[in-house]
Amino acid sequence: MPSYIDSYYTRTLQAEQARPSLSGTLEADVCIIGGGLAGITAALELLRLGRSVILLEAKRVAWGASGRNGGVVSPGYSNSFQEIARVAGLDNATSLYRMSIEGVQIVADNIQHLAMQQAHATHGTLRVCRYENADQMQAQREWLAREFQYQVEFKSREALRDMLATDTYRQALYDPHAFHFHPLNYAQALVAEIERLGGQVFEGSEVLSAACDLPVKLLKTAQGSVKTGAVVFTCGGHTGNLIPKLASSYLPIATYMLLTEAAKTQIASAIRTSSAIGDSRRASDYYRLVDGGERILWGGMITTRTSEPRRLAEVLRKRMVDTYPQLEGIKVDVAWSGLMSYARHLMPLIGQLKPGVWYCMGFGGHGMNTTAIGGKVVAQGIAGETDRYRQFAPFGLVWNGGMAGTAAVQMTYWYYQLMDFIQEQKSNRQS
Repeated sequence: MPSYIDSYYTRTLQAEQARPSLSGTLEADVCIIGGGLAGITAALELLRLGRSVILLEAKRVAWGASGRNGGVVSPGYSNSFQEIARVAGLDNATSLYRMSIEGVQIVADNIQHLAMQQAHATHGTLRVCRYENADQMQAQREWLAREFQYQVEFKSREALRDMLATDTYRQALYDPHAFHFHPLNYAQALVAEIERLGGQVFEGSEVLSAACDLPVKLLKTAQGSVKTGAVVFTCGGHTGNLIPKLASSYLPIATYMLLTEAAKTQIASAIRTSSAIGDSRRASDYYRLVDGGERILWGGMITTRTSEPRRLAEVLRKRMVDTYPQLEGIKVDVAWSGLMSYARHLMPLIGQLKPGVWYCMGFGGHGMNTTAIGGKVVAQGIAGETDRYRQFAPFGLVWNGGMAGTAAVQMTYWYYQLMDFIQEQKSNRQS
């Protein structure tokens, strides 16, 4: 059985349960391929709607980015609302944003209804800006209140300094409804609920072939097979070539995280809030305190090739110390990477490829809210409850551009870094 990659989450995993590999031939109404949070959520929603479900995971449930991400659950998408509206229309964009808010509530409701103390949900997120941006942030606050009745708070530079002892940040929006949590413990608790409801979950069960053209789909692993009326691909950055159109519709992007050593007093001299923090740059840093403020979980950077996490952890540590000079000397305890899937249009990939073949992936940069709402609307679509999944159709399965597309993503990231730097320098000269 494959092991989890060493991370903060595996070290604090409350109850690890290894599940068997698939053997023999089984049947179910729906088979889900991929045990990340989108697949897990879809499985749970389908069971609640009365469908029988088998979930196949090549390694361990939440083994990929779902179980080793920043752990922040907040509304919105990686793409801007303006760009979403340009492609999909204003009404559809508004509906999609409401769905992202619903995604936050889905996770919160699961934590509450299943009494997940091990999820360690902590409310509050800060979206900070490294240059003068008060007018736009105030406009964003007013827009959220007016259009969605979603209340956030504007934090001035002075108010923000009481929370974050740094000269780097100018303003922030504080969201009391968003939260951060332990995604691997959350995933394990959801899988336990899936099994309680009669769902079957198999680990170490990579799907080697998928015959999906007939009404009854046949999925084969090394030791078993599944016959099903519907199949859902939720493999994210590990989709492979089972369905070539899916494989060519996303770019696998690596991101990196580190966990500091325990240094509560030194950390408290810099970070004086339990809120998760993320800056407004495209090439952003995101971080939060864990273990009651004993350590910092710090993430950021993307590469189109997975690099040695330890090497890039030093780059992340330098970014941390550049932001908070008082944290100089704090060592990195462990570092790791995760492989996310990004579509070129920067929206999730959610929909039906052909009768009985569904996909729900491409959640890189969006946060946990989209895995939740994506899993729910696909489950509703399969069950015939709603067709809300169609609202993602304007974005579709766009070709990723192959090697040229991968190179373009890396160059775009470097361009954003340069633009962020120029904007910060300009703001510093004016202040």
